[in-house]
Amino acid sequence: MNGLLLVNKPIGMTSFDVIRSLRRRTGVRKMGHAGTLDPLASGLMLVLFGTACKQAQMLTKLDKRYEAEIRLGAVSTTADDEGEKTPVSDRVPSAAEVEAAVARLTGPLMQVPPAYSAIKVSGREAYKRVRAGEVVELPPRPVTVYENRLTAYDYPRVELEAKVSSGTYIRSLAQDLGELLGTGAYLSGLVRTEVGDYRLDEAVTLDEVDAPAVAEQHLRDL
Repeated sequence: MNGLLLVNKPIGMTSFDVIRSLRRRTGVRKMGHAGTLDPLASGLMLVLFGTACKQAQMLTKLDKRYEAEIRLGAVSTTADDEGEKTPVSDRVPSAAEVEAAVARLTGPLMQVPPAYSAIKVSGREAYKRVRAGEVVELPPRPVTVYENRLTAYDYPRVELEAKVSSGTYIRSLAQDLGELLGTGAYLSGLVRTEVGDYRLDEAVTLDEVDAPAVAEQHLRDL
């Protein structure tokens, strides 16, 4: 079985949990994915079967679109809802302030990835070093936020839709928004809706892939 399967990852599963589930459901062992989603995120995953695994690096570099929910007023050790929260400010920014800050976080940016990330530092993932008690400071790197649109604001909740280059961390975008507003902020919800030209509304759920024949029916050629 060879090809690409678009999968709607549920909240609470790691990306590798999805692979394990699909291996069990399809009996296929040679399988991988093109782009990790955090356990608290949901949405589009590109799952590769068989010879299509050779295309993983190319597909990982595609641009992505997200719908994000951000909470103002506090920061998180993991930059998302999973970490320990620390209150920063109870100031309520105006909608105009939030719009202006979102606009500043658009275009070419130098972004500092979150310490709780899979970026390797001297051969070991940064998040593993942090969990072991090390202080990890990752250098900023260039990313591009092609579109960044405020879709709703009801303090402390901010909702955004963003199209970004590969390697952009929406958790870092949330942190940066909190710094610009002087309130602190962390990512409280995330849905990946597009990867390149692939869209979430074309994806199948894990429950729908209940047999090898079903998976094969939905596979796409690369």
